[in-house]
Amino acid sequence: MSKKLITNGTIVTASEVYEGDVLIEGGKVSAIGKNLAREGAEVIDAKNHYLFPGGIDPHTHLEMPFGGTVTKDDFETGTIAAAFGGTTTIIDFCLTEKGKPLKEAIDVWHNKSKDKAVVDYSFHLMIGEINEEVLSQLPEVIEEEGITSFKVFMAYKDVFQADDETLYQTLIAAKELGALVMVHAENGDVIHYLTKKALEEGKTDPIFHALTRPPEAEGEATGRAAQLTHMADSQLYVVHVSCNEAVEKISEARRKGAEVYGETCPQYLVLDQSYMEKPDFEGAKYVWSPPLRDKSNQELLWRALKNGELQTIGSDQCSFDFNGQKDLGRGDFTKIPNGGPIIEDRFSLLYSEGVAKGRISLQKFVEVTSTNTARLFGLAPEKGTIAVGSDADIVIFNPDASRTISAKTHHMAVDYSAFEGMEVEGEIVSVLSRGDFIVKNKELTAVPGRGEFLKRQKFNTSERSEERFTVM
Repeated sequence: MSKKLITNGTIVTASEVYEGDVLIEGGKVSAIGKNLAREGAEVIDAKNHYLFPGGIDPHTHLEMPFGGTVTKDDFETGTIAAAFGGTTTIIDFCLTEKGKPLKEAIDVWHNKSKDKAVVDYSFHLMIGEINEEVLSQLPEVIEEEGITSFKVFMAYKDVFQADDETLYQTLIAAKELGALVMVHAENGDVIHYLTKKALEEGKTDPIFHALTRPPEAEGEATGRAAQLTHMADSQLYVVHVSCNEAVEKISEARRKGAEVYGETCPQYLVLDQSYMEKPDFEGAKYVWSPPLRDKSNQELLWRALKNGELQTIGSDQCSFDFNGQKDLGRGDFTKIPNGGPIIEDRFSLLYSEGVAKGRISLQKFVEVTSTNTARLFGLAPEKGTIAVGSDADIVIFNPDASRTISAKTHHMAVDYSAFEGMEVEGEIVSVLSRGDFIVKNKELTAVPGRGEFLKRQKFNTSERSEERFTVM
């Protein structure tokens, strides 16, 4: 954690864009200004470059078992890719098993991550059942582990799906304990029926993954979860929003005063359902849930980000090799492992397709890639901004450069890119985490295990949605 001075950069926060120097000492931002003293500091000239707060990815699945296999990227390759992609903090999902202590599942995830991560990280905790035993363990999860967000699946029937009673009781417990409830909002029962029917009719190609998970099923589940949240006077975060049907339900709930937030992902902003129709089983590369939607949803999602109807961007990183994993579903689309490799390109895609094309401002870019996530998930003010006293998590970004996304050059372990051949404007040059370079001049400098597990603050239930985030 040597003393560093980043000079001549354009500092971007969720509220400001200005020229300035950033002094870093002891892993923290110690001063911001002009012509700061250089004595004893490593000087980094960032002229004509943006200084962004390190990205915070609220939605990753590293080394996660699913569909008879395990995601290809673990906490080493996944966080290295995150670092190259401008992300300095991730929050991964810890899966639980019914009838087993919650701490047992948390320990499994600690063991997966502790000697591998190169960026800082935390966990969300899946809630698959609610009973007195589970409820009695939740205070320790929050107080001792600092895990202050719980995930409930409304889909994947007979695998992860919980019933409405479980969701409602989780919302009530979260209100009392100071946690944020997250939902995968799709109507799993309807999807189960539609997929079974499709297979009976011999409809087995990847495109039927989308056709059996219609946007109406996502909208219905989102609305139901929002209503239950309002009834419980609790707080809800809807992950990977893919369509206008879900956006409308979130917006409606917020207008009525419910504390409901929404996340979308870059894949829904730049890809569409037609990718799943690619021949020779290539469409399987784009199978994830919710599925890609009709292209008309893209501009509606961009507008929702700009207007503050959606608050964050996650990657939903969940990578499986095309050869050897995705092809488990040849002849049966329901057996294609759901997920894609996104973590490395989240930051770049949002800048290139959002800021560079005039869809969102620089400040909004920072807000949705970092600041709002820090606020919602108990990481502020240390994370999510460039300010005196904050962690020196900083991305040095060249807006005048460009690059081509390709599996040949990415740092994920997976054998394909969902964005192969896409040209993006802007390039990440260097990335600092707590004052240390983890990527310097596009070269990895971090070692596995340097990432720290973050115990997060409780969700602040005393503030309502209108006060927490200003719609711009």
